Amino acid sequence: MNKKNNIVRLVIILLIILFVNIIGQYYHGYYDFTDDKRYSLTEPTQKLLSSQKDIIFVKVLLGGDLPSGFKRLQNSVKDILSQFRAINPKIVYMFQNPMEGGTVKQINKVKEDLRKEGIVPVNLFIGEGDSKTEKSIYPYAIFSFGKRVYVVNLLEAQASGVPQEQTLNNSVALLEYKFANAIQKLRMERKNNIVFIGDKGGLDDVHINTLFKDLSKYYYVAKMNIDSTHRIHKDIDLVIVARPTKKFSSKNQFVLDQYLMHGGNIIWLIDKVEASLDSINKYGMYTPKLIETGLDDMFFKYGIRINPNLIQDIQCTRIPQQIGMNGGKPQIELFPWFYHLLVNSNSDHPVSNGISDIWMPFVSSIDTIETFTDTKKTILLTSSRTSRFQLYPMRLTFQIMKYKPQIKNFNKPFLPISVLVGGNFESFFKNRLTSETKEMLKKIGDDFAEKSVKPGKMIFVGDGEFVQNLYNTKTNKPTPIGYNKWENFTFQGNKDFILNAVEYMMDDNGIVKARSKRVKLRLLDKGKLLKEKTKWQLINIVFPLVLLAIFGLLFNFKRRRKYSK
Repeated sequence: MNKKNNIVRLVIILLIILFVNIIGQYYHGYYDFTDDKRYSLTEPTQKLLSSQKDIIFVKVLLGGDLPSGFKRLQNSVKDILSQFRAINPKIVYMFQNPMEGGTVKQINKVKEDLRKEGIVPVNLFIGEGDSKTEKSIYPYAIFSFGKRVYVVNLLEAQASGVPQEQTLNNSVALLEYKFANAIQKLRMERKNNIVFIGDKGGLDDVHINTLFKDLSKYYYVAKMNIDSTHRIHKDIDLVIVARPTKKFSSKNQFVLDQYLMHGGNIIWLIDKVEASLDSINKYGMYTPKLIETGLDDMFFKYGIRINPNLIQDIQCTRIPQQIGMNGGKPQIELFPWFYHLLVNSNSDHPVSNGISDIWMPFVSSIDTIETFTDTKKTILLTSSRTSRFQLYPMRLTFQIMKYKPQIKNFNKPFLPISVLVGGNFESFFKNRLTSETKEMLKKIGDDFAEKSVKPGKMIFVGDGEFVQNLYNTKTNKPTPIGYNKWENFTFQGNKDFILNAVEYMMDDNGIVKARSKRVKLRLLDKGKLLKEKTKWQLINIVFPLVLLAIFGLLFNFKRRRKYSK
């Protein structure tokens, strides 16, 4: 009888296991018990995935055996893609190591093909002491949807002074956003339209070439002469005003104001003071001029004031200065230049969260002003804890680099540099238009909106040059955004910030919300780890075996006592 009952129980258990496996083929679930919700996808991402009807194929090049830090990134990529696939089986992925699985000639060809697509490896030195070996890895994922392809860089740029563990942690935190953004871009049926105001001075075509190319990959980008138009069409999704140096007429302001009132989005990159290193070199002591754009009153109406000052910050980049002569040749060294800020973002906002250092030359601070309209102001970027400002008129000279800075004098911390304003605005021209002007607008089919018809957004930045590129005369090509010729370094944060800002302004699905995710970094104590390495190896390897042996002996002892009777 007991034997028959045991067989029945075994059959029932097998049926339950089979049933659970069948259900598991159609339903996947998990519970996220982590306090930072690292395994939970945001609602916009889930909606995006649920609406995907066709297969999206993802090839992750971060395959093979990797160092521990990158192994964590690799596992995190697997986790995110598994979550994507659990929501929608149309997400298909595979891992591949481009450096394996062929002859040297074949691998070199693969490397060259990847290079042509802008996919370049990261070189790591693995090992301890003198026995280090160099290894190339490709931290990229290639998303394919039909004939469309989108390449995702899995690894964030490492900021100066930031440990590699933190950089990898930031990379892990941004995976959901990067993957969801890739899928969203691949699915776009209509490219968004971006226009630059092109007839008010500022950055010319040469110095905005790189930004144009970067934006043109996913958007329609053009320049517009605001003097020759009476309205900005509603199909324009974003207007960028990049470092204007000429005055905006009342008509120009009206065009921009009404665009905003009808739900338009504007990014203002404003230089308040005309300052340059060339002028200081030429005159020795230089008093810069204010740039009069005529926009101050309109900004004030919207709750923003860009101050006529220049920020100085201990956290800055360096410029070359001659310190003497040697054999008839000048000796050059790099010295900190407090007017060239190196900005680190501490904001949780999607636009600036997790980005690396931003190099900003000659920056003005921004004040927010209370208004009676339903708007929200969010500070995106600030100076560091050790900053101060000089009010206009100021004198600029290289003499300040001869003296050691007194930290106590840099007593104006966290000065706002970039501010987001969003919501419902009141028109700058309310109660200012004559009846004749209103009648004229009516005749040409334009209505005047005294307040927002629908919400709009604006981003203000107190520096207009951080998005520009230089021109390399040796290669006859423009440099990347954020390239500093004196440091011979590209600050990736410059490009990331402006591209994030553009995406945020036109993201109607809320995918950019995933950029706000943070993953807490729980680092091991390396000193304690090395000191107690053997102890913890014994605990983790030997102790479980000892427990298993003890359990086996007790089980056998109990079994013998039971059946020996």
